[in-house]
Amino acid sequence: MTTLFTNIKELLQIRDAATTKVSGKDMATLPSIKNAFLFIKDDRIEDFGPMDQAPQTADTTVDCTGQIVLPTWCDSHTHIVYAGNREQEFVDRINGLSYEEIANNGGGILNSAKKLQETSEEALYEQASKRLDEVISLGTGAIEIKSGYGLTVEAELKMLRVIKKLKENYALPIKATFLGAHAFPTEFKNNKEAYIQQIIEEMLPKVASEKLAEFVDAFCETGYFSVEDTDRILIAAQKYGLTPKVHVNQFTTIGGVAMSVKNNALSVDHLEVMNADDITALQGSTTMPVALPSCSYFLSIPYTPARDLMNAGLPVALATDYNPGSTPSGNMNFVVATACIKMKMTPEEAINAATLNGAYAMNLAEEVGSITKGKKANIIVTKEIPSYGFLPYSFGSNHIDSVYIDGKKI
Repeated sequence: MTTLFTNIKELLQIRDAATTKVSGKDMATLPSIKNAFLFIKDDRIEDFGPMDQAPQTADTTVDCTGQIVLPTWCDSHTHIVYAGNREQEFVDRINGLSYEEIANNGGGILNSAKKLQETSEEALYEQASKRLDEVISLGTGAIEIKSGYGLTVEAELKMLRVIKKLKENYALPIKATFLGAHAFPTEFKNNKEAYIQQIIEEMLPKVASEKLAEFVDAFCETGYFSVEDTDRILIAAQKYGLTPKVHVNQFTTIGGVAMSVKNNALSVDHLEVMNADDITALQGSTTMPVALPSCSYFLSIPYTPARDLMNAGLPVALATDYNPGSTPSGNMNFVVATACIKMKMTPEEAINAATLNGAYAMNLAEEVGSITKGKKANIIVTKEIPSYGFLPYSFGSNHIDSVYIDGKKI
């Protein structure tokens, strides 16, 4: 089966296979071809180039006059497997309570954990699949999903089994992350060491034996898991072949970035609060800094200092943090726009961050994230728009005409 996209106004994110991420000043460059074609064979990108070099025949031809084509968004940080919602906490914040105060009153992660523990695996899958369908329609073509709203052995495994079922039933790449260290359950409030032991001695072996996750994560933050706690968990998880991806520096900077780099973390995520030592720790590492601007928007907290990171020669990825408490949205288009509006990233930098660098943050840069021969044919076709800068500029409108996953229109 072959599909030929013709008369593409501009084909974005053209890369060779050797480019797996972009950093520093290189993030300002977004390679493209104007008046282009894209040729897909089965589920892969077969060829692309200027229209005068387009193949003459294909099983299906799609005329993209006036439209832009780019790789689908790569969302490397989500929590879309959860039960119910937390709209009451949204109202509480409007009425003056902080995120930390809500958590201390039994809300936040513990609220979600209680709901999830009471929800069947089947109902949990049904809720998550609806969210996944929605984000795919909004252009997401690769996604990472975390556990972390279970906080018991049984409930954490239930979440990861739901993620496994999503992997089996959907064509887009899905990566699973074990986040048992998301918060301390109420029953362990006065014995945190016992919960850490449960993660290391009970949860990790079962996650590994069932092959339910590729990554491990922890909420390394004041009031949650300390640098020392997180270090222990990451070291234990790596013995089972799990690669670290760490929540860090959301509210305070306590040394978690350097600890994550020491543990060869694939990514460090949030980074709303950073200092010079954090940036120095990232330089020379293979760890991807991941910004979550929708979370900053929703909680009215600082935005990741993307310009400081890029000025230091570092890469940046963008992700949604889709979850019920601090970011109840999986819209990567809004993330890209918010990065431009609030973080002063250029459209080129934001698109690089949301595609190729997002793929890198999931160990998927060889499969998705760019228009590269041999990669998965996961692409977005926009509506007729003046330029790709119009995507973040006109942030309140849906500019997607169609989404293709594995070469098939969704």
